[in-house]
Amino acid sequence: MLKCPNCGVGRTLHKYLKVKDACSHCGIDLRHASVDDGPAYFTLMAVVAIVFPLFAVIYANYDPNPLFVALSLMVAATGLALWLLPRVKGMFIGMQWAARLHGF
Repeated sequence: MLKCPNCGVGRTLHKYLKVKDACSHCGIDLRHASVDDGPAYFTLMAVVAIVFPLFAVIYANYDPNPLFVALSLMVAATGLALWLLPRVKGMFIGMQWAARLHGF
């Protein structure tokens, strides 16, 4: 939900993926939230798990132009990844906060 793990009101991220230094509502220090590459890997796995079966569904039910399918699913995968990545990063920050890792 991209909200502060402590109060649930303030925003955790700004400028798409940059973690704020502190929550604007409760003031909790968020500088210790370091999630590295975990969100990117989980986002990639989720996007592949959603988009890859679409190839089989499309080709099983229709006879489409391969170029159209490739381009449209690339756009769909890119859009899904861009939408999902900040949410997965927020989930990782929330899990770190719940486990009291990295100085929380």
